[in-house]
Amino acid sequence: MSNRSQGLSLVVPLTSFGNVLMFLFSIFLAATIIFLNVSVFLSILLNKALRRENRFMYMLSTCFSDICTGVSYYYVGVLDVRDSFNSPTRTFYIAPTFLGLSYMAILAAQADRYHAVVSPFKYSQRMTRNRTLMVICAYWVYAFLIVAVNNLVTIGVAKKITSIGTFVGNIFTVVIMIGLNIRLFIIARFQLEREPPSEDRESKRSSVYLIFVVALFFLGTWLPIFCHVIACNFFGYTCYTFKNEGTDPLRILPRVNASLTPILYIRGCAALRATLLNKVWRRCACRR
Repeated sequence: MSNRSQGLSLVVPLTSFGNVLMFLFSIFLAATIIFLNVSVFLSILLNKALRRENRFMYMLSTCFSDICTGVSYYYVGVLDVRDSFNSPTRTFYIAPTFLGLSYMAILAAQADRYHAVVSPFKYSQRMTRNRTLMVICAYWVYAFLIVAVNNLVTIGVAKKITSIGTFVGNIFTVVIMIGLNIRLFIIARFQLEREPPSEDRESKRSSVYLIFVVALFFLGTWLPIFCHVIACNFFGYTCYTFKNEGTDPLRILPRVNASLTPILYIRGCAALRATLLNKVWRRCACRR
């Protein structure tokens, strides 16, 4: 009988102190992801000046997908869920898709900052607000198109799509992300330093450093599961499988990154931080 027909149990039985800590950690992680990303999301919406900048549109996209990740983690992380192809408790590829959308948003934001700093004049002409929103809509539609395809085909075909897509897509995008990160660091460290001091230079440098650090943390938390999935799905190695999502450290790490990203946004952007403290958190505290 399947877990779903019997009723889902908790991620671990609460029979020991360690298991209780693991259970509380899963709840705390989901709540932290939601709280921090909702805070940043509202801060950007409440600040008209921030909404005018394209880079904050990518932040909104990242925050929204991470909010969905936090909500879904109350299911995949708190309960005994195995989100695999033939599991009765799977989410039909929806929960992992929200993580993938954050990945695509950060990659797009890297390319956006690179283009903005290297060719500012061409960037201002090409990347209008509407075109930026079209890019964001495009990768959201693409992600859920893949979800639809995987749910319409047989499990065997879905496995082949995932294994090939993971190998080709992840390898190339990770290489691009690492390459862009190195290039952005060189630009921030050497190219912008040669420009005369100005508010525009400081704004460029802070935005480049911010996306550089965000991408660095992203790579640090995602590379382990990228390597694991490629080794298991494409090369066919026999890999150890954990009982469920909530006890698998390789799948916990990307969710930890979903809570770190808004912290980096808050730390790296003074205008965002001021709006958060004065208009979001203070307003909520006054209502209480």
